[in-house]
Parts: sequence; structure tokens; C-alpha cells
Amino acid sequence: MSPRTNKPHEIVERALELSRADGCVVIAAETSSANLRWAGNALTTNGVTRGRHLTVIATVDGKEGTAAGVVSRGAVTAEDLEPLVRAAEAAARGAAPAEDATELVRDVPHSPGFTEAPTETSSAVFDAFAPALGEAFARARDGGRELYGFANHEMVTSYLGTSTGLRLRHDQPNGTLEVNAKSPDRLRSAWAGRSTRDFTDVDPAALDAELAQRLVWAERQVDLPAGRYETLLPPSAVADLLVYQLWSSSARDAAEGRTVFSRPGGGTRVGEKLTNLPLTLRSDPREPGLECAPFVLAHSSGDDASVFDNGLPVSATEWVSDGELRHLTSTRHSAALTGMPVTPSIGNLVLEGGEDRSLEEMVASTQRGLLLTCLWYIREVDPATLLLTGLTRDGVYLVENGEVTGAVNNFRFNESPVDVLGRAVEAGRTERTLPREWSDWFTRAAMPALRVPDFNMSSVSQGV
Repeated sequence: MSPRTNKPHEIVERALELSRADGCVVIAAETSSANLRWAGNALTTNGVTRGRHLTVIATVDGKEGTAAGVVSRGAVTAEDLEPLVRAAEAAARGAAPAEDATELVRDVPHSPGFTEAPTETSSAVFDAFAPALGEAFARARDGGRELYGFANHEMVTSYLGTSTGLRLRHDQPNGTLEVNAKSPDRLRSAWAGRSTRDFTDVDPAALDAELAQRLVWAERQVDLPAGRYETLLPPSAVADLLVYQLWSSSARDAAEGRTVFSRPGGGTRVGEKLTNLPLTLRSDPREPGLECAPFVLAHSSGDDASVFDNGLPVSATEWVSDGELRHLTSTRHSAALTGMPVTPSIGNLVLEGGEDRSLEEMVASTQRGLLLTCLWYIREVDPATLLLTGLTRDGVYLVENGEVTGAVNNFRFNESPVDVLGRAVEAGRTERTLPREWSDWFTRAAMPALRVPDFNMSSVSQGV
């Protein structure tokens, strides 16, 4: 092998050859992306990027235990490898024994295509989408509204190699589309977003029609005070809440009494009913349309991840089943501490079990309540209850006698996702959605709309 090779699988092999540590894990991530941006019904920019990110994890055994050193760098070539590997080894030798240390994963079958070139995206991914977007611009212009937004498509090919013989690969496509429509005076705004793998299943005309309707709704403005309101949370808002819940569901933290999933007096709430609705919250790396890595890819250790678990296969997991809490996220180390199953985090999330009703049908059966568009600026207030605060954005609408009758002011909310699930009285049809707040980190979600009879709008917000 040439020392100047830049093929990702050869970069991984060369780094492993250079390692002098007791154990070594190498992750090469090859990324390509294509994007479009627009403002005022016209394209403004477009571009294509390429990048490489390499992580080397060295493990060193000692009398006190095994230490790990992790070093990550971008734009790595073959000439950069030895300094990078030595830096990881030096970090391991200078570190205290890792609490999560365990034997590196072994005996996982090699992935097909490990030695093949990475899969790449290009501007061709927008070949059908871009003309349809241009037609949406024309309709918006004729309708007296302005469209702003962006479309981004990314392909990440991850190559994982270890000193225990693992050679794994995963190709992850990820596309997001976000569109804002504004009235010419900029006083009314509406948002719509979609998650996609390849932009063949997104329809700019449908998004424009949805946004046009929302701008019409906003022609009548109604001021409402803070308070508890019957509220229809659309799938995007539900996803933002439940993704945060998933991120906060560490089995170890729960067992140690630090989270909403801790049982008073000790232990966890696994086995408890969280909601009377027959809802199931689950993840599956092979979920159609939401496929994600079928093995652990951990660039660092934390509450719900361990670098020692790299390459560990993951499988379909029900976090909540028929309303009952079934699993919390755990590494091999935390599972050994808590006596709970090994259930690593997975890169998608699905909530299902509601009625086969659209959001429009749920609006039609609402006597008086609020219809949200999305949530943003979500922050944790109290980990013991998972109380979150945040703001509504780009449209809160008043529903009266089954019809939207106007737009109301924005609010700050204070709610726990666990409490929201527990108090929800209706769930609609599950559909793929884009969590707006977390779209930079988590896009593969499918959620229903939820009806909550007393959602806490804690104060009025001046945001738009």
C-alpha cells in the first residue's frame, strides 16, 4: 500500500498498522453535501462540498485499568496518520483509567463494500426538485407572498476498523428542506419543513399551498394571555419533545436517581405506564425511509455512548410499548452496572399507535384550542422532571368550532415530554417529520399529532 494513499478504507488500515497501543479503533467519515438557498422567491446560492473526518481511539492497559485516548481531525491524508495515531496513544497514556472500559467488540461480520469508494451526493439530487421549486416561486409571487429557505442533502460514508478485526461501513443519506413564507410587509410568517433521503418525495407545490393557507389564517390577529390551553401539537413539535426525551433516557442516570425515569426510593420506572394511550415509541435501524447505522459509531464516551462499544450491533428497540416504559439507553458498561439490557442509542425515532386521523381531522373535532406550527429554543429547566422551556414560532392559530379562525401571539411554554405523553388524550396518524429545533443533529423521525387538553403556555412571547 502506498504511504500516500487517500482511499478511506486504506486510511483506516494504515492507522491500525501504525498503532502501538493495546487496542485501537479508527473511524473515517467521508462527507459530501449539496445545497440550495433562496430568498424573496429567487435562488440565491448553491454549492457542493466534500470533507473527511478521522477519529483514532487508542486504548492502553495498566495496573489500574484501561485508559482511552481519542483524537479527531479533519482533512486527513496518509501523511497525517502517524502523528494522529501517536497523539491518540499519548492521550491514552496520560489519562486515568476509563470508567467505561471493556473489551473492544469482536466477531462482527464484515460489511459488504468496505473497500469500495464512498457514496457521494451532488447537485443532481435536485434535478427534479429545483424546477418544481421554481414553479412554487412563481405561484407565491402571483399570490403576493415571499418564500425563503434552504434545501440540503448530505451523504456520510463511515468506515470503522478495529484492532479486534472489525471492518464495518455505513452509508447515511440525509436531506432537509425548510421553507418560510412571509407576507410582503413581513408581519406574517409561516414555516414548513421536511426530512428526506433523496428529495424525490418532497413536493414544493404542496408546501407552498400549506404555507399560503397559514398566511391567510394569520390575516386575523387575536391576542391571548398566558395560560393552559387545549393544544394540537403537530408531528414536528412532538418530535422535538420526544427526541429530547430520548437523549435524556440514560439507564445509569435513572438508576442513580438523577432523572425523570428514576423511581422514588430507588431503581427506575421501567415497567410503569407513562400514558393511557396505546402508544409505542421505538427505534429501528432498518425502519423504511428512516434507515440509520445498524451498529454503534461512537466518537466519544458519555452517559449513553462508549467508545469501547464501537461496532456493537444495534437492533429494533421499543422504548415505550403500549404506553409502558420498556427500555432506557445503555452501553455495555452501564448495563453491567444497572443489571438492565444493553440498549444503545439508535439514530431514528418513531411514535405510533394513534388513530388514523390527519391533523386536519383533529382540527375539525376541536371546539376551542390552539394549533401550533413548531417549537424552538428548547432548553432544560429541571432534569428530575425533564421540565423543558421554549418558544412557539411561525404561527400559533386559534381553532374555534372545528375551524381555524385566526392567529394568536407566540408563547413561552413550560412542559415535560413525559408529562405531555401522560396527559395527551388523542394521537393522530404517524408520519415522517422534521424536528425543527434538532434538525442539525436528528432528522429521522416519524410522529403523530397529539392533542393535549392543558398545555402550559407560561407567558406571552414577542417572537414571530
